[in-house]
Formats: sequence, structure tokens, C-alpha cells
Amino acid sequence: MAFSNIAMVLCFFLVAINMALPTLATVHTVGDTTGWAIAVDYTTWASDKTFAVGDTLVFNYGAGHTVDEVKESDYKSCTTGNSISTDSTGATTIPLKKAGKHYFICAVPGHCIGGMKLAVKVKASSAASAAPSATPGKPSPSDGTPAATATPTTPSTTTTTTPTTHQNESSATSLSPIVAMFFTVSWMIFSYILA
Repeated sequence: MAFSNIAMVLCFFLVAINMALPTLATVHTVGDTTGWAIAVDYTTWASDKTFAVGDTLVFNYGAGHTVDEVKESDYKSCTTGNSISTDSTGATTIPLKKAGKHYFICAVPGHCIGGMKLAVKVKASSAASAAPSATPGKPSPSDGTPAATATPTTPSTTTTTTPTTHQNESSATSLSPIVAMFFTVSWMIFSYILA
């Protein structure tokens, strides 16, 4: 009897892991080990990466820099003063919450022109892409951006800053809260069965 209970729990465990794995998000450390600095080619850095809703950008940098999210026109011209959000703590974490293009610069004079600018194209997450389109009868564009609606939207202005340890890789994955909860409940079940 105890063996069948253990087998059932293990089957449940395997099914739940397979269901939870798609919820993993990627943490991208901008510039990898170089971090957020002058004279780094962030276009090349971003070119081989896929960014999706739910992922996070981590900017690591020293004093004397900022991370400002800006509009495309300000990104192209390195114009400061119109930032959507700004941070200068040295460890800026930005969750990617919306599909579409996102633009970041350092607002310190001369730094954006010196290369401290990053543009990322964020795709809708698999859960978001399964959602119905914003306008009935009209599908969302294939690039993951929402379909146009009559209601204007404003860009996200939330910047979360969290001190982070320096990561050597830009694509470290993190567990979702669902997976963490699953492991906790599984541990409790196994402890109960073995006791």
C-alpha cells in the first residue's frame, strides 16, 4: 500500500513539473560580465537573445550612470529629460511586463552617444499569446504587440530596483512562484509519507 502511494505522488510530481516548466522566465544580465558601461555594443549583445513578457533585465553598473527607459525618438537622438522611468542605484532590475519595443539609455551627458543604449523587442509570453485579441474579429499582429484599440495606453513607469549579485551569464533562469510552491508541497507530502 505504501509503495502505491509513493508511486502516485511521484507521478503527480512529474506531471506538475512538466506543467510548470513553461512558466520559467529568463533573467538577462545586460552586457554579461561587462555590465552597463560606455563603449559596449548592446545591439550585438541583444541580437542573439529572445526577450519575452515575464523576463527580467538586470543592469549592473558603478556610480555615475543611470538606466532610463525612454521613447524610441529619445533613444535614437540620445535625448534626456523625458524618461518613462529612471534609476541610478547601480543594480537596476526591470521586469518586462509588456510586449513590444523597449528602449533604455544612460542619461548622463555623453554616455548614450558613447554607447550606453539598449533596445529590446519583447515578445508576448506563451500564456499571453493564447489570449484572445484586443479587438473582436481582428487578430493581434504576429510580432506579439497588442492590436490597436480605441483606448489609449500609457507606458509602464514602474522600475524595480533590487541589489543583485553579479552574474556571469546573461540567461540564468529563475523559478516561478508556482514551481517553488510545488516543491514545498511535494517536500511536505514526502515528509508525511516517510514519517
